[in-house]
Amino acid sequence: MITELNLSSHPFRNRTTPYILSALVLFISFIGILYCLAVLRNNNATIEAAHNEVETMKAEVARLKGEGDKVQQQLSPEQRELLIASHKLVDNKSFGWSRLFADLESVIPGNVSASRIAVENIYRDGDRIKAELEFGVLSRDYQAVMAMIGTMNNSGIFQAELRGQNLQTNQRQAYSEFTLHLIYTPAYGYSPSSTEIAQTGEGGAQ
Repeated sequence: MITELNLSSHPFRNRTTPYILSALVLFISFIGILYCLAVLRNNNATIEAAHNEVETMKAEVARLKGEGDKVQQQLSPEQRELLIASHKLVDNKSFGWSRLFADLESVIPGNVSASRIAVENIYRDGDRIKAELEFGVLSRDYQAVMAMIGTMNNSGIFQAELRGQNLQTNQRQAYSEFTLHLIYTPAYGYSPSSTEIAQTGEGGAQ
């Protein structure tokens, strides 16, 4: 006798595999959550440490500033003047004297010659070092001196103001010494020539 089996009436069922896959997915998700929590906790700890360090630095700066103010209050007038002079000395060392002379040469015309230069003050304006100068020039041509002052004021480097004119004579000729007050601000880039400055001024006047 041959017995025929109808497999459709008894289908194959694997009830274990779905549970295993679900458990595996759940396990991986749990591990991922733990990892994210660990990273978040580490980031929070880093941010908190940085914040504490910044607050500590602020407190230290405030303490040092307070001590500095107390020290300055205890200084005598002579000691304060010495402190100011020392600060100016530091500015003098960082000041580009060769650059100043080059910038002056670029704006002085041929019929005007420098006679003297005296530094009245050196100070900081933001991140820039500036100098107040008393500048003397010799010339027989008043208009040339005025043109030079205009060139200086158009340069963006000098602020020039005529303070005085003193007539000088010798056996051969008469000329004048002009005294100027200058505020000098070294440029970040190169120093423009007097020709370029004059051309810029003419273009702006048009």
